[in-house]
Amino acid sequence: MTRLDTLLSLIEFWKDRNIDGVLSVMHEDIVWHYAAAIAPPVIGRAKARRLLESLAPGIGEVRWRIFDYAERDETLFVEGVDEYVSSEGRLVSAPYAGVVLFKDGLIIALREYFDLSGVTRMKEGDAAPPHVRELIARNALKMGETP
Repeated sequence: MTRLDTLLSLIEFWKDRNIDGVLSVMHEDIVWHYAAAIAPPVIGRAKARRLLESLAPGIGEVRWRIFDYAERDETLFVEGVDEYVSSEGRLVSAPYAGVVLFKDGLIIALREYFDLSGVTRMKEGDAAPPHVRELIARNALKMGETP
């Protein structure tokens, strides 16, 4: 399995809210910057589990997609959209960039960059602005696919 396939499997696990599956592709010593420029990282699988358990109830259908990627050594760079329907039925579409580091085939570090204020507005009921809709209208990569 490639690094991209590992990340895509994490996404598939999360679509099913399979927290054990998500954690199975994360290293025990994961350093997860869920909101890299905004909040301190979650460190370790136990804390990652708590974060996932806190996020899951507010999320309905998950439509998280990756549009493009690049690899260098043990690092995977991705561009995508973390898109989901909230438990209140509101569509939240957050374009993002991510940096994923690997050790022994597992994700040891994850840094996610996105506009939290835009996410907050969409959670409150605002629609994604036209420039965001344009960014996220692209086709997503599929397991084993290369651009």
